[in-house]
Amino acid sequence: MEPKIKWKWNTMPKSADQELGIMSLENVAKARSFHQSFPQYAVTPLAKLDHMAEYLGLGALCVKDESYRFGLNAFKVLGGSFAMAKYIAGQLGRDVSEMTYDYLTSDALKKDFGQATFFTATDGNHGRGVAWAANKLGQKAVVHMPKGSTKTRFDNIAKENATVTIEEVNYDECVRMAAAEAEKTEHGVIIQDTAWEGYTEIPSWIMQGYGTMGSEALEQLEGYGVERPDVVILQAGVGCMAGAICAYIVNKFKDNPPKIVIAEAAIAACLYEGAVANDGDYRIVGGDLQTIMAGLACGEPNIVCWDILRNHVSAFVSCPDWVAARGMRMLAAPIKGDPAVCSGESGAVGMGLIATIMTDPEYKELKDALELNENSKVLMFSTEGDTDPQRYKDIVWGGDYAAK
Repeated sequence: MEPKIKWKWNTMPKSADQELGIMSLENVAKARSFHQSFPQYAVTPLAKLDHMAEYLGLGALCVKDESYRFGLNAFKVLGGSFAMAKYIAGQLGRDVSEMTYDYLTSDALKKDFGQATFFTATDGNHGRGVAWAANKLGQKAVVHMPKGSTKTRFDNIAKENATVTIEEVNYDECVRMAAAEAEKTEHGVIIQDTAWEGYTEIPSWIMQGYGTMGSEALEQLEGYGVERPDVVILQAGVGCMAGAICAYIVNKFKDNPPKIVIAEAAIAACLYEGAVANDGDYRIVGGDLQTIMAGLACGEPNIVCWDILRNHVSAFVSCPDWVAARGMRMLAAPIKGDPAVCSGESGAVGMGLIATIMTDPEYKELKDALELNENSKVLMFSTEGDTDPQRYKDIVWGGDYAAK
């Protein structure tokens, strides 16, 4: 018997909701304008899975495919690059709108700003994005990876001229290590997508960078004739992407926001545990946090995003590894006529979750609570492609982590 999906409807007390403004439509527009200045910029596809929607009993099913982002196979570069630009703009006393790609890669920038060292901890995608952006902009990057990180992900970061190590500790300890080193380094800055007391500004800039993905997706939905999704599924590690997209969507649809579902890896489901505790305070999950969803293997939530999520999420869901594996296979081999999506372990959990909710009577209560039916329009974000190609093949071709 495979482990079960667990879920908790959100009945937590609300906070004053002071963080929502981070993802104002104006702030997101600035981030998107910054990304558009990159020669590598292109809008990533929004796969519309009409036949899959019909098969599952939904009105529409759309998946934002971030495997095409800047040639890096994942969305995370959006956050790291924008945070660097905001940091440099702040040091120069200028607005981020002046921080175009051309300026940031120019001799003038070297003269005006010089060089900083950007430190970060990562399971792979965030660190690769930070390293890539630092490399392109003539800055330095130091990246620490947790125990169990794969050689492929290590190599992808190292080839961007970053100093990179795999440590014998979990992700949250790597974050502490990177923060301590940045503090001791001249012109050292930590670019981390989690937030803690005293470290919230840079994570809020990373969130704004992620807004580009959300803003593209809603525009593309409109192009498909869908003015507003009914349900949005967002996967979460520390919750930075989830908090960012959740806040952007709430700001966009102020009067009638969609129902938002958070999907986490069961072994690291800190947001779900906070929802279960039901007092409004976040919870921390410890241990090695070994899961195929490496990008979600984080036990300590981003406190800024926790505040957003506790106020606006409908359901928090804890997903065993088989859920992500099912999603990977379904997206890789959809129903004939639908586009295939190459979605990695941390990208596909939403697909596995919606398929299970719609087809397994065991989760009927959650299906009913979300009011999912043949008219429901569902939006998901596949945040990475095959960032670990061997594991991707083992799961999609070899059948690893199949539900029993």
